[in-house]
Amino acid sequence: MNNLGKIAFFSLVIGFHGGTSWAQEGSTAVATPQPKPETPVVQDTVKVQENPFNPLMNFLPRKNYAEEDLLMSYMNLGSREDLAFFKPEVFVERSKPKYSAIKTKFNPQIELSAIPVNNEIIGYWEKKNKVGLDFNQIAFVNWSAGGDNSISGLLKGDFSRKYIKGRMIWDNTLNVRYGVNKQSDRELRKTDDVLELNSTFGYKSSAASDWYYVSKLNFKTQFTDGFNYPNTDDPVSKWLAPAYLYVGVGGEYMDSKTGIKYYISPLTYKATFVNDQTLADQGAFGVDPAIKDENGTILRHGKRSKAEVGLLVSTEWKKEIFTNIFIDTKLTLYSDYIDQFGNIDVMWDLKLDLKVNDFVRANVGINLIYDDNVKNKVERGGVQVIEGPKVQFKQTLGVGLVYSF
Repeated sequence: MNNLGKIAFFSLVIGFHGGTSWAQEGSTAVATPQPKPETPVVQDTVKVQENPFNPLMNFLPRKNYAEEDLLMSYMNLGSREDLAFFKPEVFVERSKPKYSAIKTKFNPQIELSAIPVNNEIIGYWEKKNKVGLDFNQIAFVNWSAGGDNSISGLLKGDFSRKYIKGRMIWDNTLNVRYGVNKQSDRELRKTDDVLELNSTFGYKSSAASDWYYVSKLNFKTQFTDGFNYPNTDDPVSKWLAPAYLYVGVGGEYMDSKTGIKYYISPLTYKATFVNDQTLADQGAFGVDPAIKDENGTILRHGKRSKAEVGLLVSTEWKKEIFTNIFIDTKLTLYSDYIDQFGNIDVMWDLKLDLKVNDFVRANVGINLIYDDNVKNKVERGGVQVIEGPKVQFKQTLGVGLVYSF
């Protein structure tokens, strides 16, 4: 018997049973129709309501097309179709978001001013700028012990740009200094003149290591002419005369406890530039001098540059040694592989900053240089005489204003 046959047979049996009643034995059987009570239709009021716990799961009526449910529905015996249950949405369109945006409101009880703000580092760059003016002045009026009025000033600037990302670092600094002095009727004289650029690119193999693979560049020159006073007719130095360029690769180690940096470069290129032919013909700063005949006529001009390749070792230390007392020192040693290896050029810089407040500082500076290629020039009887190489020493002491931004 097929499904439709089963449904028709059970409908006939149940309908006959529900429409007649049987009397007791001996009585007459009378078929009494029983009125069927009207059952109110159940309205599904939550058919399309949204599930408050998951917007992707609607609150829908059950849909089951099994044979038993069809039979029960056909015989009006009741079914579970009006029983609501949770049914998940299986298909979600690609453009349909899988979550709903949550609206939030500002909580006035939270003080945003208490949240720290880093306004020094933008992105991966760390920027520092410092400009300052040191000055010194002395004046005499009817001073019985005598003396010369004097005023001097030193303008300086230090600018730093550091880029840090992961294990990579790129540090750039620019140092500028220029100072003059004026005494009574004497001409204005230069006391300091420096233009120096340093660039260091480093990379370390691991985050825990203190060793960097480093490439360094250093360029140093001056702005205006320099003289051996009182002779102001024959300059001993000019713009880009001299100018020094160091480019090298090597390794740098920084002691995490003391903050001291050690750098060694087995391959460093050093170039010396003399951008003045008169000084180049004299063989100033180690370049090849001009070739002259017996009468002093120049047969071949001197070279205006000199290239060397050698070994460079340096150490650097910056630290606040006492409260408001800062030290910055650097020692550099260089020796040329080709020209007299073992003959060492020495450069030592020392700076002490004594901080009074954010705008007033006192400073002490020491510079020591020894370069076998640089010959000393002195004035004797109005004639400039070139001597051999000597230790060059400069010391400064000043008090002035400093502004950092």
